[in-house]
Amino acid sequence: MDNDEPLEPEIKDEPETEPAARNSDETFYCEAEASVAVEKEKPGGESSETDLEIEDTEKLFTTGQRELYLEACKLVGVVPVSYFIRNMEESYVNLNHHGLGPSGTKAIAIALVSNTSVVTLELADNCIMEEGTLSLVQMLQENYYLQDLNISNNDLGLKGASTISEFLQRNTSSLLNLQLSGNNFKDESAELFCQAFSANYRIKTLDLSHNEFSDKGGEHLGQMLALNIGLQSLDLSWNQFHTRGAVALCNGLRANVTLQKLDLSMNGFGNEGATALGEVLRLNNSLVYIDVSSNDISNEGVIKISKGLEFNESLKVLKLFLNPVSMDGATLLLLSIKRNPKSKMEEIDISNVLVSEQFVKILDGVCAIHPQLDVTYKAVQGFSAKKELLLWTNPMKLIQSYADQHQITVIDFFKSLNPNGRMMMSVGDFRKAMIQQDKVPMNPYQVRELIKKLAEKTGMVNFSFLKTEKR
Repeated sequence: MDNDEPLEPEIKDEPETEPAARNSDETFYCEAEASVAVEKEKPGGESSETDLEIEDTEKLFTTGQRELYLEACKLVGVVPVSYFIRNMEESYVNLNHHGLGPSGTKAIAIALVSNTSVVTLELADNCIMEEGTLSLVQMLQENYYLQDLNISNNDLGLKGASTISEFLQRNTSSLLNLQLSGNNFKDESAELFCQAFSANYRIKTLDLSHNEFSDKGGEHLGQMLALNIGLQSLDLSWNQFHTRGAVALCNGLRANVTLQKLDLSMNGFGNEGATALGEVLRLNNSLVYIDVSSNDISNEGVIKISKGLEFNESLKVLKLFLNPVSMDGATLLLLSIKRNPKSKMEEIDISNVLVSEQFVKILDGVCAIHPQLDVTYKAVQGFSAKKELLLWTNPMKLIQSYADQHQITVIDFFKSLNPNGRMMMSVGDFRKAMIQQDKVPMNPYQVRELIKKLAEKTGMVNFSFLKTEKR
């Protein structure tokens, strides 16, 4: 519950009327409508899953939104959340950790039925339970503006999964991104999600991390991946997939043509799962990001992944952090990129691997062919402090020095790297341009530091904030 002082509803009490009996499994009874709005009549032949239609919607889109929420809180018996009142006309509303419970969630859902402002709603860790989940999905059938919903860490379990699955199979909402992390979903829930996402093509981003899916759940989700034609990003990290589940997931990926980003970190793929993943990489042309960090993959598994990379033409990011991979395995990864002239690889994360100067020389040779490539490793054996200092000379100071010498701004320098002269470019294109330009020579380490300073979460480098730099 919000710690703000309770707010008394600013609506005069009206005579209470006894509502007609309703089926709570099929309808979402908005008691607030008794004093705020009159129920619409649907045209003949048109049915509705809820009774949340508002007659005077134009009024509720403006001044009526606050009053509707306050009256809903009063009638379901909860204290209004002042943060929600202040922000219900904003596009982003963060109600994480507010202790709403099912009743507080229902009041929020009532207010959002006719809301046209909120696009992203955060409701993580609110103990919303099955009743709150039902309120939300019924609201989503009426609200065509909400696109991002986070209901992670609400311990929804099998009943919550069932409610969500039934809703998703209708394909009736505008929801695009759904976060369901940490909800105690087990294999039975995976079967329900398989049914939902084998039919749903609207959801683009799905987070099912930090749940309890095991190998049987992997089989269900693998079947879902083979049939789904909408998902672009899927997070299955921190589950319990091992060999059988890993192979099943990879079998589904072989048939999938839309998924671009997949996080499978903190599972137990092992080398057999890595073998199946290598086959996916050989055939798949849609994946651009794969994270298999901490999956007990050794050099044996890396050999199989490397063979797939020799043929892959789409993958840009491969994360193998916290796997028992040695420098020999890391070298195999580099050589697989070198053998593939069509590789688009931009980032390989093996940041727990200690490498040698010979590895660095091989990397330099690969980067000559693929200048967009960056490999993150732990350190280089035998490098002296003097060498380390040379590698990490502040790149911005070097650029500023060049700009001062040539009487230009720093932003002029960066704009010269972009063929269209714009202030933004992809990380891969920026890295390639920085490595290839000869005005301010830099090594890969300095370019990496530059990207950390300039890159955004969207995978784009943005140097527009440098506009104020002096000539």
